[in-house]
Amino acid sequence: MLEIKNLHASVEGEEEQILKGVNLKINKGEIHAIMGPNGSGKSTLAKVVSGHPEYEVTEGEILFEGEDITEMDADERAHLGMFLAFQYPVEVPGITNKTLLRESFNTIARENGREELDPLEFEDYLKSRLEIINMKDEFLERSINTGFSGGEKKKNEVFQMAVLNPKLAFMDETDSGLDIDALKVVSDGINKIAGPENAIVLITHYQRLLNYITPDHVHVMMNGKIVKSAGKELAHELEEQGYEELEKQFSLNGEAQ
Repeated sequence: MLEIKNLHASVEGEEEQILKGVNLKINKGEIHAIMGPNGSGKSTLAKVVSGHPEYEVTEGEILFEGEDITEMDADERAHLGMFLAFQYPVEVPGITNKTLLRESFNTIARENGREELDPLEFEDYLKSRLEIINMKDEFLERSINTGFSGGEKKKNEVFQMAVLNPKLAFMDETDSGLDIDALKVVSDGINKIAGPENAIVLITHYQRLLNYITPDHVHVMMNGKIVKSAGKELAHELEEQGYEELEKQFSLNGEAQ
């Protein structure tokens, strides 16, 4: 589904590289976790793959379902079926969740030659998706994330993903700032959305999210590269040892394992 080859990227207009040769392959039906210390490039990778305009790819390529999307704008990637859940969801006063989601859903449908839903059909569809994340109907009429708690904002990101049903979703530190109850609800929602026809990438510092969502693959990023990949046991290893020991190994070896 997604193949990243030797990806280098920087903030547009700046010389310093943040991503320094990332290689990653993701197949349908898989859940991947990308872990690493602060400043390792995890969030940058999610934004670059999603087409964030503040970043510039300086080398390498991104293939989605065999198509080179390296130069595509973010909206074009969204139309193809890509989704990014933000670490810090923004507030958008004056635009309701229902309005945003209906416009987004119908735009994607139109771009892919599918039938759009009228307001009544879409409202029924929305309410069926609310059950996935255990949200109340009142959230549909509220302005996007305005006055939401941290946990409500993260639930809303998962709800948006449930409605838009993307082929590939990057979840950027969705667990940050959540108490244990909200973490369980958000994790349960992600587990319900995951399936054989889509793929999910979880970006996190900690193993605790992976107590509720079992990844097929765990990758560690350091200094702009993926330096180690393994199964879910790698997350437990990192929890026990921390990143420092792996950082030492990486410094000695100088290349990904």
